[in-house]
Amino acid sequence: MGAPGRKVGIVAVQGDVREHAQAVAELGAQPVEVRTPGALSGVDALILPGGESTTMSMLLDSAGLRDPLVEAVASGIPVLGTCAGMILLAAEVLDGRADQQGLGGIDVTVRRNAFGRQRDSFEADLDVAGLEGGPFPAVFIRAPVVERAGPGVDVLATLDGRPVLCRQGSITVAAFHPELTGDHRIHERSLGGW
Repeated sequence: MGAPGRKVGIVAVQGDVREHAQAVAELGAQPVEVRTPGALSGVDALILPGGESTTMSMLLDSAGLRDPLVEAVASGIPVLGTCAGMILLAAEVLDGRADQQGLGGIDVTVRRNAFGRQRDSFEADLDVAGLEGGPFPAVFIRAPVVERAGPGVDVLATLDGRPVLCRQGSITVAAFHPELTGDHRIHERSLGGW
């Protein structure tokens, strides 16, 4: 992923923008904070960070980003959605607000806060299919979970039998926060191609 000059857009309306930008920079790519549709121009990959999914959804609308993001996701560029980003990219959200709209990038059904509230946050070592270097140290904070993965979705990691890392085409979604670990393997693989 670390080709000099490669630009990775990070949707910067709310959430873990700084941590993702640091991971991208440490991999040798150029992080680009996306707050307006024009900032999407020329990005080679895209990250939808963790945060609060209903707030992020409303901010995408007020910034005029929803339709340009739908187009970018559908274009086939590599996309990584973490925690709230997973929720925004899901085809269906079981317990979202009635007016909450997603980007529909991956054929999964998710449930928000499935692992509990903030006080229930935890870390777990995950065995990830196709990821060399041993288990991945995942950080779960108010984490969603995949309740249904469509037939075209690869489940790359589970926790207690529940999918927490999935990929469909160029889109990867994680229920956890890989940007908080210092281990950039998920970023590298999802943004550079599995």
